[in-house]
Amino acid sequence: MITFIISFIALVLGYAIYGKFIAKVFAADDRQTPAIVKNDGIDYVPMPNWKIFMIQFLNIAGTGPIFGAIMGAKFGPSAYLWIIFGCIFAGAVHDYLSGMLSMRNGGSDLPGIIGKYLGNVPKTIMLVFCVVLLLMVGTVFVYSPAEILGHICGTNLMWIAIIFVYYIIATMLPIDKIIGKIYPIFSFSLLFMAVALIVALLVKMPVLPEIWDGLGNMAKENDPSFVDNIFPCLFITIACGAISGFHATQSPLMARCMKSEKMGRPIFYGAMITEGLVALVWATVAMWFFYEQPVAGYDQIAGTKGFHTSAPMVVTLVCNDWLGVVGGILAMLGVVAAPITSGDTAFRSARLIIASALKLDQKSKRNRLYICVPVFLASIALLVWQINNADGFQVIWQYFGWSNQTLSVFTLWAITVYLVRKKKPYIITLIPALFMTTVCSTYLYISKQAFGLPENVAYTLGIATFIVAFVWFAVWMKKNQKKQIEIGKNSDD
Repeated sequence: MITFIISFIALVLGYAIYGKFIAKVFAADDRQTPAIVKNDGIDYVPMPNWKIFMIQFLNIAGTGPIFGAIMGAKFGPSAYLWIIFGCIFAGAVHDYLSGMLSMRNGGSDLPGIIGKYLGNVPKTIMLVFCVVLLLMVGTVFVYSPAEILGHICGTNLMWIAIIFVYYIIATMLPIDKIIGKIYPIFSFSLLFMAVALIVALLVKMPVLPEIWDGLGNMAKENDPSFVDNIFPCLFITIACGAISGFHATQSPLMARCMKSEKMGRPIFYGAMITEGLVALVWATVAMWFFYEQPVAGYDQIAGTKGFHTSAPMVVTLVCNDWLGVVGGILAMLGVVAAPITSGDTAFRSARLIIASALKLDQKSKRNRLYICVPVFLASIALLVWQINNADGFQVIWQYFGWSNQTLSVFTLWAITVYLVRKKKPYIITLIPALFMTTVCSTYLYISKQAFGLPENVAYTLGIATFIVAFVWFAVWMKKNQKKQIEIGKNSDD
């Protein structure tokens, strides 16, 4: 487990060193925050910093750093590098700067930020894009926990109804009434589970694939039926543990509750690093599960080889085997509670984004209902389609995965424009923006759910997209510099 230990230390150092540098670049100050200036008792509500951190962590985490890391671990040790570099240099920077820009712009939502720095057309596109993405998140995180709970007691339909009722209540009520009270508990449970698994790993000390054993596609080497390539699939599969566009829709929720800009680094950057640590733990557990010895009693439970096990099953089997009764309870919490809590904040974000676009004040319950009713009706329609189609969940999840990372692309470009205009070191987001642009475009070209082009054609087009994006930015930079010079001359006159 040498790679795991080195990776763990690297993430901690990343927060301490690079996180401090990023915070210095933004230059947080003592100005009044939206939570103070716009306190409405509904969405703009000052809360304790520790509580905001726990809510932010659960908002952006859910089952993402668990399921994504498990599925990504099939590729082998290359997953470690993506979690480390993706989290420190892309994901945490993305989360921190998007959250801080929201604070600087009065608690603005993501479409508002993108509109300010990229223009009205991207703003309109992102408005629709964000709402559809959040709708998908809320929907996919209804049926899977309902199905699991249905096997324990009751029926799937009963649990779907219960979860939807909870969603409506959590979306409508002030953020400190339900979310502010139960999220810290669930966050603590996820962190406790991660710590317990670290202890179990250190006790067992399994011999795992290390980065010096090779960074090739171990999944293809062990199973010829595995068709996904490391690039771009690894970078789409492990999203929440490295970089996720969904996070930029969640950060404004907490930006409206913070009492000081200077808490941005521990809350935004720190929550993402914490999520990266959780992803690192589960990637290590999954590599042990897939590439070393099978979990005790696994063959009797699943009846197939561990490599083909679903992510939720890996969570359940590993926790039950390693952590006993307590582990079983924590596994249930991770597989059921985490997606539900991601779903309710997704709907809450959708409500606020739509309200901002329609300029509907959310202090009024009636205005909140005007938005929530059609949003939930659309979600129910999507859920019905998902249930009636055998591959409904997989189809929605695949589109969600690509949409999620594509959203991060727009966010990174908006932040890059901000840094350029403020004459700050824009390279810190330009490189992640170019990389994720290439990842998402290549995935679109190569995926069977999209264009399904041959690999050589898809990779060629991916490189071409990178070049176009770089040239486009260079041209814009030149025009922006010329414009700034003209403004300077006019001000001197």
